[in-house]
Amino acid sequence: MQEVVTPPSTAQGRPVSAGLLYGLRILVTAQAVALVVAASFAGQAVQGGEDLAETHVMVGMVVHLIALLQIVAAVLVWRPGRGAGWPALASLGLLLIGMGQHFSWEMLGTHVPSGLTLFGLTVAVLIWAWSPRAAVRRP
Repeated sequence: MQEVVTPPSTAQGRPVSAGLLYGLRILVTAQAVALVVAASFAGQAVQGGEDLAETHVMVGMVVHLIALLQIVAAVLVWRPGRGAGWPALASLGLLLIGMGQHFSWEMLGTHVPSGLTLFGLTVAVLIWAWSPRAAVRRP
C-alpha cells in the first residue's frame, strides 16, 4: 500500500492579499498627509489666524474619518489576510488619541504631545505598510 504524503500548508508561503494591503497603504498615507496638513494649520492658527483654527478642526475630522477606515483595512489585513495584528491596534490607538485631541484642544499641554504621538504611530504604520514585511503571512 502506498502512503500519501500531503505537503504542509502553504498559507505561510502566500503573501497577504495585495488588494487589502494596498488599501491599507493608501489609507495610512492619506492619514500621514492629513496629519501634516492639520499640524500646518495648527501652527498658523497659533500665530493668530482664527479662520485657520476652524480649518484645523475640519482637517482633524478628516483624520478621524481616515482613522476609522484605516482600522477596517488593518483588521482585514490582520484577520482574513493573516497579516500582522499590531497595525490594527495602532490604528485603533490613532482613532482614540485623535478623539482625545478633539476634546482637549484648549489644553495645549495635552494636545501637542498627543498630536506628536499621533504622528509617531502613523509613521510607524506607514513604514511597516510600505515595507516588504507587510506582505508576509503569519503562520
